[in-house]
Amino acid sequence: MVDTEIIRTIVGIIGNVISFGLFVLAVPSLYRILKSKSVKGVRPDYHLAMMMSCVFWVFYGMPSIHPRHILVLTAYGIGLARELAYLIIILLYANDNKQRDLFKISCNQGVTSDDSSCVSRFINDDTSGNGSTSLETDDAISNYTFSPGGSRYCLPVCDDANCKPSINQLFDSLEAGIKFYSEYGRLCGFTTRRSAEKTRDDTIVSKYVVCSRAGFNEKNELISDRNRKKGVRRRTVSGRCGCNAKIILKFVSNESYRVSVFVEGHNHNLVSKAGRHFLRANREMSYTSRNFMFDSMKVNIGASQSFSFMKELVGGFANVGSTVRDFRNFSRDLKQYVGERDAQMIIEKFKVKKESCESFYYAYDLDTEGHLTKLFWADSIARRNYELYGDAVSFDATFDTNKYNMVFCPFTGVDKHDRCVTFGFALLSKEDIPHFKWAFDHFLLAMGRNPVCIVTDQCPAMKQAIPMSFPATKHRLCMWHIMEKFPAKLGNFICKETALMENMKKYIWSSTIEPFEFERGWKAVLKEFKLEGNRWLWEMYAIRTSWIPAFFRDKPMFGLMRTTSRSESENNFFSQFHRQSDTLCEFYLRFESAMDKQRNETARLNEEGSSALPATVTGMFIEAEAAELYTRPIFYKVQKEMVASGYNMRIQSIGPLVDGIKCYQMKDVMLKDQVFEVKVGTNYAECSCKKFVMCGILCRHAFCALNHFEVVKLPRNLVLNRWSKNAENAPSILKLFGVSEDLTKMENVSLKQTNIWFNFQKSMNKAGVNIDKLNYVDKTVKQLSSDLGDDSYITKKAHLEMLMGPQPSEEITIHAPKACKNKGSGLKRFVSAREKAINKGNKRPRQCKLCLSTVHDARTCPGKNKACAEKDVEKACAEQDMEKARAEQDVEIEETDAD
Repeated sequence: MVDTEIIRTIVGIIGNVISFGLFVLAVPSLYRILKSKSVKGVRPDYHLAMMMSCVFWVFYGMPSIHPRHILVLTAYGIGLARELAYLIIILLYANDNKQRDLFKISCNQGVTSDDSSCVSRFINDDTSGNGSTSLETDDAISNYTFSPGGSRYCLPVCDDANCKPSINQLFDSLEAGIKFYSEYGRLCGFTTRRSAEKTRDDTIVSKYVVCSRAGFNEKNELISDRNRKKGVRRRTVSGRCGCNAKIILKFVSNESYRVSVFVEGHNHNLVSKAGRHFLRANREMSYTSRNFMFDSMKVNIGASQSFSFMKELVGGFANVGSTVRDFRNFSRDLKQYVGERDAQMIIEKFKVKKESCESFYYAYDLDTEGHLTKLFWADSIARRNYELYGDAVSFDATFDTNKYNMVFCPFTGVDKHDRCVTFGFALLSKEDIPHFKWAFDHFLLAMGRNPVCIVTDQCPAMKQAIPMSFPATKHRLCMWHIMEKFPAKLGNFICKETALMENMKKYIWSSTIEPFEFERGWKAVLKEFKLEGNRWLWEMYAIRTSWIPAFFRDKPMFGLMRTTSRSESENNFFSQFHRQSDTLCEFYLRFESAMDKQRNETARLNEEGSSALPATVTGMFIEAEAAELYTRPIFYKVQKEMVASGYNMRIQSIGPLVDGIKCYQMKDVMLKDQVFEVKVGTNYAECSCKKFVMCGILCRHAFCALNHFEVVKLPRNLVLNRWSKNAENAPSILKLFGVSEDLTKMENVSLKQTNIWFNFQKSMNKAGVNIDKLNYVDKTVKQLSSDLGDDSYITKKAHLEMLMGPQPSEEITIHAPKACKNKGSGLKRFVSAREKAINKGNKRPRQCKLCLSTVHDARTCPGKNKACAEKDVEKACAEQDMEKARAEQDVEIEETDAD
């Protein structure tokens, strides 16, 4: 039997030999770590084994074998302490590895890369053993250096050595030093940010400017307010990776600073040249980009489209200098700049306009809490247009033009080109009598006289407010709105399948019959179709003097507008410029663009009319004279009457000449031989059709009589000034051109920039595709850019102030309007039965999948069980047919194999 003590002694001897060997091996490793100050290439596996051996023999082996050998026990205790110290050193050097490597980089040790592009893949090219590694990039083959600890770092390379910071470099100010380092990063492919600072006596004595990827982000899962209840967490990313690249600026004296520390290397890849335009430092919207975005906004072009246009203008996305997100953010900044000062700023803008032009008129009203509720304005051109063409006015409200749901109410008329012209504008928070009356009162104050006729829809509030403000004005209802109600009130069948509407329209739309003829014809039609008991028709008959043309035959210019189609056209025109999310300031900017477009079109028509004459077709002397006097659209109407006077008129009788006037009785073939009485003289013409009274244009009957009376010159008293080419030459009481010098200075910069850009475009047109001329232009522009020096810096806030106007410096006294609720806006507005039917017809009906019926769906189908049974039978038959086909195929295969 083997003695246990002998075995323990043999094991102890072997263990001591192994432990002593490990102890000896640890000494060179420890020396190598302390000398290189790095744990590169050191594996602590056998050191861990040595420590475990020491622990085992100290606590178990040695006391049992050599209980009295204190010297040996003490040696192993020292070995255990040394191994613990050794492991601590390993951990310290491993954690501080990157910082120690970058300390060496800051002393400009290692290999500098030729390009700071991003890495796509590694290529081993270390044949010399110098510790560098070649990397294949998108642009070139670049060399990146590895630190002795094994960490890779990137040294930025700047083409211009003067742009690279250096130790003890001086700057005149702190901002100059920060800007210098930011520009260095922009050129080399990284962005910077301001970090910690130290102050003494309110003076910054030390400022850190670090790489934007410095530090580490703590785990922070954000929850947006919208998703807070749902518990949905936002997905965020972080680019921070503990990069130690930085500069430290120390205060010297006289506001100057010097670079005290410059850590050049980065522990991450730098951005490639192809992607550097995405850097935050390269995505600052320039002054030109902001102006372009602002000008695009004025014509209702959004941020995304504006960015696309800018890309085409400058030749590529990389040349824009910003992203589409930056454009959207600038649009957001415009709204935030206005904020709660919206109403105050628009009133301040109107005050400036009033100071610059005395003829600009505006008025506003507030509620008890100081919120804007009513706003009216009319500039000098609008008031001048009313002087010339304000005999007939159309008034209607439109919606969804601003974020407050205030209704936009333009006063619309007809100009000399038979086009819509706008006289005044109102924004109202409600569609009730007080609000409409307030708008009409200020329209009257601005224009100085009542319109002859005003056309509206059947709004009850307008009906009551118009006589209060315009007692001398005739109120006319829109015929189109009334005619549209016939199918809803009488039924589609009787309106579309019978001759009711055809017979009605002969009396409703005719302007050549007398009122008694209309009344007689109306009653006859009702009797014919047995509609005498229809209440709505008798209600319309009771207000016939407000909408039937026969009752306006003696009213001057009442034939210009029989419907509110002019207002509808104007509303559609303005809707192209406005958005439902517009602030009042944005609304007015876009409104000015709309008015510029409308007035530019008028100027174009004026120029075309003065430079060319339309062709004549009748050979009448007065036709050539009419071509010189009337505007082109009006002349074509006059010409149509002249042509009809020679073909469709039949003179029945001619009266004697009395006081230079003859009376003609003539029949109009186109009006079923209706007879008209015409009185003409050398400078006089009057027809019983009253077309000249209603529209200001001579009728075909008058032209026929004038031609027979041998009048060769068109009487001037029969040519209204409102239809003539020189209508604007009429005298005016308004001061139209009183523009102050202050306003001219504000607009001078924008005007000068526009002229410079126009001249540059002219130069490019002259260069064309000639390469020599293009090179000359390129050289000249570069030289000019060099002579101008650095870009003129303007803060975003200062630029917004230039674009939108200054913010009120004092306390806000005019608050933004409250959200309005009007009858024509929102989802809960009144919807007629006709509109419901149209919407229902446009919606695709839901069908049952079993029987294709639109009355029910597959869940409630009465033939559901039967249909399911039929489907089961069909499925079983299909399976049987499939099995039969497979059996036949197997038989064919067997026969083939047998052959």
